[in-house]
Formats: sequence, C-alpha cells, structure tokens
Amino acid sequence: MNNYHISNKGTTALFNNKFLEKLTRTHVAVPIVMYLAVAASIFIYAGFHTGLSLLRSLYLIPLGMITFSLVEYTIHRFLFHFEAKTERQQQFKYKIHGVHHEYPRDKERLVMPPVISIVLAVFFYYIFRLLMNDTVYLFYPGFLAGYCVYLTIHYAVHRFRPPKNFLKILWTHHALHHYKADDTAFAVSLPIWDHLFGTVPPRGDRSFNESKEKLSEIL
Repeated sequence: MNNYHISNKGTTALFNNKFLEKLTRTHVAVPIVMYLAVAASIFIYAGFHTGLSLLRSLYLIPLGMITFSLVEYTIHRFLFHFEAKTERQQQFKYKIHGVHHEYPRDKERLVMPPVISIVLAVFFYYIFRLLMNDTVYLFYPGFLAGYCVYLTIHYAVHRFRPPKNFLKILWTHHALHHYKADDTAFAVSLPIWDHLFGTVPPRGDRSFNESKEKLSEIL
C-alpha cells in the first residue's frame, strides 16, 4: 500500500504551468455529456447508414458496457497502481492517480481529463473497429455508456453519502480501496471483477467488518 497522506479536504497543484494545471481539472458533467452525445450519434448512424439490425443492440450495447467495466478494472489495477521503482516513476504515478488517493474528495479530479480520455477513446474505437468491423457501431456506444456509468458511480461514491439500499456496496467497496488497502478492490462500476481475479480485501480478520461500516461513513 502506498503511504499517501489522505486528506478529505483541499487539493494540490500538479503543474506550475497554469494551462497544464487547468487541463488536470474537469467537472464531471463535461465527459458524461460529451460521451453520451458521441454514443447516441454513433448509434443513430448505425441505424441509418449501416445494414446492421438494431435488434443486435439488445446484446451488443450491454456487452460493450460490461467490456468497459473490465477495461476499467484492468487500467486501474495495472496502470494506475503499477509498482513504481524510480523517483520519476513515482512522480508519474502520483500525477496520473496518486493525487486522487491523497485528495479523494477533490471534485475536479474525480474524472479523467478529456484531453487524455479522448485519446484513449479513439484508441479503443480503432481496436474494436479492427476486431468487429461494422458491428462496432452498436458495440462502441455501449462501451462509451459504460464509461459514463463509471464516471457517475465514481463521482457519487466520493461526493455523496451511501444510500440505504443495495447500492451501498459500491460505496463500501471503493472506500476499502481508498482507506483500507489500495492494492485491492480495483473495480468501481462492477465489483464482481475483484471477486473473479482475487483482489477483494481479505475478510478473515476481525477488522474487516469493523472497517466496512466505518469506511462507508467517511465518504
């Protein structure tokens, strides 16, 4: 586990350059609106300009959403939490994710800056286009919708108190990642991936259940 000094208040600057610093801060509504609009546009294009049956969207869109949740887990686990061995690697890791662990309630850094997410979105589009041909026009809107679901959940668990229903598990699961063991509980939108890949926080010790309730109240 990284030894971040966790502060539930405040923020910090990542760059001295004001322009670069501004690029690291994003209101959650910006990417959600942007990617939902792109997803809807691609879906409409599929309906009017391809020979694809929109009935296939009944499984391709959910498949795209599930695929995103797996990509989310993979990036979070292996990129954002890679083992930094040099000072330069540690600085890079802090800039891409460590700052979020140090200031988990900084609302302007709860989503990936669009300048970076757009590059990744284009990258994944061409990967899926290569693998799926025209089918991508129904799969990719689901993938983008999955990203928007993730953004909404991640923002909610950091900014609002847990609801008193089954959704509370999302708050608890992510709180364990931030406040108990940041080398576990990598999935945000679909915690089942942690169960499948063995990255659920250990439940054997007595402190787990005590921490569970305490951590849920922190966020």
